[in-house]
Amino acid sequence: QVQLVESGGGLVQPGGSLRLSCVASASILSIYAMGWYRQGPGKQRELVASITSGTSADYADSVKGRFTISRDKSKNTVYLQMNNLKPDDTAVYYCNTNPVDPRGPGWGPGTLVTVSE
Repeated sequence: QVQLVESGGGLVQPGGSLRLSCVASASILSIYAMGWYRQGPGKQRELVASITSGTSADYADSVKGRFTISRDKSKNTVYLQMNNLKPDDTAVYYCNTNPVDPRGPGWGPGTLVTVSE
């Protein structure tokens, strides 16, 4: 089964930036649309950014203008550039297909982003 591994999270002050990476163990980026999801403390997991197998991207209103999703098919990697981070962005961030395919890769371990003074 294809595996997804996220990285790049950490502790950052409000207004700071982070770049998350998601590496797939197989070449699925040419097949699937991919998304970055997050789950904050006490919250449901939500989709924050998605990108088609081409380059068309879409964003949740809460991150529009601050986050940018991109993909490098040659590296089987999806990125999430996060700028002007806010405390409400604190969450564990995951990547997966969009929509989530029960026959597709399972959820990876995620990467924790903490935005705090």
